[in-house]
Amino acid sequence: MKSMKRRPLILVLLLMAVVLLAGCSSKDGSTVKLAYVAWDSEIASTNVVKEVLESKLNVKVEMLQVDAGPMWAGIADGSADAMVAAWLPGTHASYLEKYGKDIEDAGVNLDGTKTGLAVPAYMEINSIEDLNNAEVAATLDKRIIGIEPGAGIMTATESALEAYGLSEYTLLESSSAAMAQELQKAFDKNEPIVVTGWTPHWMFANMDLKYLDDPKNVYGGAEQIHTMVRKGLKEDMPDVHLFLSQFKWTAEDMAQVMVKIQGGQSPEDAAKEWVENNEAKVNEWITGISS
Repeated sequence: MKSMKRRPLILVLLLMAVVLLAGCSSKDGSTVKLAYVAWDSEIASTNVVKEVLESKLNVKVEMLQVDAGPMWAGIADGSADAMVAAWLPGTHASYLEKYGKDIEDAGVNLDGTKTGLAVPAYMEINSIEDLNNAEVAATLDKRIIGIEPGAGIMTATESALEAYGLSEYTLLESSSAAMAQELQKAFDKNEPIVVTGWTPHWMFANMDLKYLDDPKNVYGGAEQIHTMVRKGLKEDMPDVHLFLSQFKWTAEDMAQVMVKIQGGQSPEDAAKEWVENNEAKVNEWITGISS
C-alpha cells in the first residue's frame, strides 16, 4: 500500500523535472561558454558580449581563455558555445580549414581589420624589405617581437621571414600583453623595434605607429572578425544565437573599450560602461529577442 501511495508523488516529481528542463532556455539560468584568446581586441569584444548576455538576456556566462587553436577546437567539439574572435579570411585560415565543417559561422562582427609588422613612425624604414638592410638589422638585434606561438599572425610572420629572406631574424614568442609592453618601452625611449601588429588595437591609439609595406602580400589585405558558434546552439539557445548573429560593431567602438582597459579599468567595468553608453546599438543587437 505504501509503495502504491508513493508512485503518484514520484511521477509528479519526474514530470516537474521534465517541465523544468524543457523550460530551461537562454533566459532562465543556462550558462553560455565563450572562448577567447587573450588579445586586447578579443578581451574587449568578449567582455562586451558577456555584459550584454548577462544584463540584457539574463544568462550566466563562463569565459574560457585559451590559445587560438584550442578556441576553434572548443567550438567544433561543443565544449564552448561561441567565440567572437575568428580573423578571416587570412589570419585564421588554417583553423577554418580544419574545423569549419563542424562550426557555424554566425556572421561578421567587425569589418576592416589588418595584420602585419608594425614599427614606430619615427623609424625611417617603410617596407618589410628594408629589414634586410644590415644597419637596420643591427639596430633591431635581428629580432621581431611576436605574441603567442600558434597565433595566425605568428604563422604569417614565419612565412614573411622566409618570403623576404630574413632568415637571420629571430621571431620572439611572448604574449599580446608582453609584446605591447616591449613596444611601449621602446617607443618611450625612441628606440627601434618591430612587432607583430594588428588593428584594432589600443597601441595604435596611444602611439604613433605604422605598418611596414608588404609588397609580397604575405599578410593579405583587410580582414574581418567573425562570430563562430557551435552547431546546435540555435536550437538550444535561440535568443543567445540571435544576439550573437546580430552582434556587430566598429573598430572605433572596440578601441574605446581597449583604451579604457589599457588605462587601468577592469575589462568587466570597461565593457559595462560601454554598453551603458551605447544603448541604441545594443538594442539593435537584441532586436527580436522576447522579453
